[in-house]
Amino acid sequence: MLTSGWKAVSMVDVHGKVTFTLWLCGCNLKCPFCHNWRIAERRGCFELPRDAMLEELSSHSFLIDYFHVTGGEPLMQWRELKGLLEDVKPLADVSLNTNLTIVRPLEELLRFDLVDHIATDIKAPPQELYGLPKNASEKLWRIFLRGLEVVSDYKIPMELRIPIPKGFNVIPWVEEALKHVNTDFYVVLNPLVGRPLTNPRDGKWCSQHCWPRQELLEIENELKSRRIKVFVNKWAM
Repeated sequence: MLTSGWKAVSMVDVHGKVTFTLWLCGCNLKCPFCHNWRIAERRGCFELPRDAMLEELSSHSFLIDYFHVTGGEPLMQWRELKGLLEDVKPLADVSLNTNLTIVRPLEELLRFDLVDHIATDIKAPPQELYGLPKNASEKLWRIFLRGLEVVSDYKIPMELRIPIPKGFNVIPWVEEALKHVNTDFYVVLNPLVGRPLTNPRDGKWCSQHCWPRQELLEIENELKSRRIKVFVNKWAM
């Protein structure tokens, strides 16, 4: 299992929760705004020292709400992840940050009751935010919608994160996604930021579409008008 490391106590990876966070390497998307793109491309990654990590998790388990697995896309290594979570579950509840485009492995983890919380991004418009050709992005968006249904079928609570780009109206995409959600959820709005705060994969794209303001206000007001529980990451604005 390839990792870039872990953090024993984090207060920023799941809204309102304390987590032990593990970063796994590899991803099937090429999001232009991604600031973890080196992890996604497996740069500087190493084999997870499993026993050492589990020992540290055990010693910190009384402090945390979740063992949070992120990336990259953790389900790229789903078989190894399944084995790891079987050892983690006696120590802590599990939160999985996934793009929900690798659905069958996700179902395998849910079927064995190995995940207690899902965090995912509504990346819209997908043909821009997935960083892939249009046909591939459209196909993955449909799989993502199916992923929302799978999580809902198992009644797993969700943190729905919405990356907010400048210059695009994401509201129709968010509306479509919410039609496929039938479980407890809340929304976290993440306005996209670039340099100097982050080092995005595509600096040119980010110079055009990061640092939104009007778009953030519009989606926040829209969601609040629907009485949806929404939080805004305003640290960068």
